[in-house]
Amino acid sequence: MLEARRVSVMAGQKRLIDDVSLTIVPGRLTAVIGPNGAGKSTLLRIMAGELKPSEGAVFLDGADLRQMPVARLATRRSVVAQSTTLSFPFTVLETVMLGATVPAFGIRDDDAAIVARDALAAVGLANFEMRMLNQLSGGERQRVHIARALCQLATAPRPDTETAALLLDEPTASLDLKHQYDVLSLIKAQSTEGRAVMLVIHDLNLASAFADEIVLMAAGKIVGKGDPDDLLNEDLLSHTFGCRLRVVSSGDGGRLILPAAITRRMIIGAAAE
Repeated sequence: MLEARRVSVMAGQKRLIDDVSLTIVPGRLTAVIGPNGAGKSTLLRIMAGELKPSEGAVFLDGADLRQMPVARLATRRSVVAQSTTLSFPFTVLETVMLGATVPAFGIRDDDAAIVARDALAAVGLANFEMRMLNQLSGGERQRVHIARALCQLATAPRPDTETAALLLDEPTASLDLKHQYDVLSLIKAQSTEGRAVMLVIHDLNLASAFADEIVLMAAGKIVGKGDPDDLLNEDLLSHTFGCRLRVVSSGDGGRLILPAAITRRMIIGAAAE
């Protein structure tokens, strides 16, 4: 279990995160949504141990992340940032293998390459291993970094009794519709297999379709959390995002969340037909 207890982050006199408590449970996908500047990415960095809170603390299976050695933390959690830059001309395979070549892992290069190739196949890049990373599109690079994170969790020497956490910041932002679905299905499978998954995402409809739990943030605070069926209601979403939103049935048992102006045009267009 990955748990933030009353964490706050200060930037000068401004509170980026304000007294937030959150638990990411193994076996569930928790999606964090909210308007720009809500503090979603900052909270993810705190939960990952990359940013130390000004107040409060984060615990992984009861152990304070501030006391956990970096190599040890690498065996317990993997992170996909919103934007990652590598300064060296790595191939795709070499980049993914970075997830397995942490010195503490003790895995042979040949074995790491096998896991890396499996991860590349999982994100639909099986034939890209010898391509140079800097020659790929933004969406292709993002899928490479997701594969790297999966490779890290798959090769880390970790007892089955310990929580493994996967934290992703806007992993679908550069992807087309097919790859959004494929990547989120893969991420969902990670939670189904027992990992604690935290996903920061702007697309409310994707959050609705894939998340087991939704966390809604605004101005550095959590303003709501719960099951998608309960949390994704028009009044709360409209108030938080500052525009009138409608939650409508998608016709297949799901829901669509759209600006009210768009739904009005849809209704008018349907009536005209």
